[in-house]
Amino acid sequence: MTESAILPVPRDQRAHPLGPPAGMVEALGHGPVRMVWPNGVPAWVISSYSGVRTVLSDPRFTSMREGGPDMRASGDTIIGEKRPGNINVLDGAEHMRLRRPLSRAFMVKKMNAMRPFIQRVVDAHLDDMERSGAPADLVSAFCLPIPSLVIAELLGVPTEHQPLFQATARGMFGVDNAKEDYLRNAAELAGVLVPVVEARKREGTSDDLIGLMANETDFELDELLFLAIGLLAAGHETTSGAIGLFALTLFENPEQRAVLQADPDRVDVIVEELLRYSQGRLGGAALARRALQDVELDGVTIREGEWVTVSLTANLDDALCEQAGELDLTRKSVAHLGFGFGPHQCLGANLARTELQIMLRSLFTRFPDLAPAVPVPQMRFRTDSITYSAVEIPVVW
Repeated sequence: MTESAILPVPRDQRAHPLGPPAGMVEALGHGPVRMVWPNGVPAWVISSYSGVRTVLSDPRFTSMREGGPDMRASGDTIIGEKRPGNINVLDGAEHMRLRRPLSRAFMVKKMNAMRPFIQRVVDAHLDDMERSGAPADLVSAFCLPIPSLVIAELLGVPTEHQPLFQATARGMFGVDNAKEDYLRNAAELAGVLVPVVEARKREGTSDDLIGLMANETDFELDELLFLAIGLLAAGHETTSGAIGLFALTLFENPEQRAVLQADPDRVDVIVEELLRYSQGRLGGAALARRALQDVELDGVTIREGEWVTVSLTANLDDALCEQAGELDLTRKSVAHLGFGFGPHQCLGANLARTELQIMLRSLFTRFPDLAPAVPVPQMRFRTDSITYSAVEIPVVW
């Protein structure tokens, strides 16, 4: 296997933009595989369903990387650094102190209460598309703006800052962004967020997420700001990329698209299958952990101090479901790993599910004959980001 077989860098070694990187699927089911990260650090890659669940939930593996290397090629990246509010690289009590209060804002009940707002935002953007007429770019007209507006509403940030959210989120998610790039983008967002935090403190209100953090937690200001920035960036970038990939996947699989259009009331189950398949097919995120002691995993001993990368190719493991390598929108929901697993499972999973269900159903109901204006292999995709997505999706109807 080559160095780039599973890690999401580079993304251009694919026979088809919606297909796996070279060598990725072949590694599935063969136990841990040795690999070298782009910065030269050796690591194990885990791609079995049971192995990934173990690494992401077993306390013998840690997320903390203080003093350790980043998996990216650049030597001065900030992703993975321990810093205030970066819950991705914290474990145990410190991790839960930050995560537990935020979980309240993402409960299913709260997400259901947001459905009417999300539906209005979606309908307004589809109205604009229809008025402007075909062709249109689905990314700029639909995929990008809606998650920005939704996460801004949840946090309580004025929506006029949406263009800033989009620009800075893209700047923060670059694969090899230097620390200076990250901090510059974070500073721009902080300039918007600080007045909002101060206003919530004066008002003493907790109706939105920033108000909750400002008035009902013991978070320091820098922790609150980095948590809010992380939620803004992640909530915007991942969902916008996912809905675009869903549309492209359905364009390329018309028989599966027919399943959605024949029974749109099953959109909740359909979204789960699209998440499972697309995350597995495209490689998903490359999540890093370090072994705190020797661990026997899939027939291989991971030694104390060694680094491990989990691949969401595990979603294609037949141990999860029959014919896992195939997209089947008639399939019942299975416990896929599209949102991770264990203590660090995606905090915004319920929000993402709600958005994706409403966006997917509304898009193909409003435009039942929606089609790509150019062949999918001719479209441009982002190969410089942690989240794989299309740059543009020209569509007609």
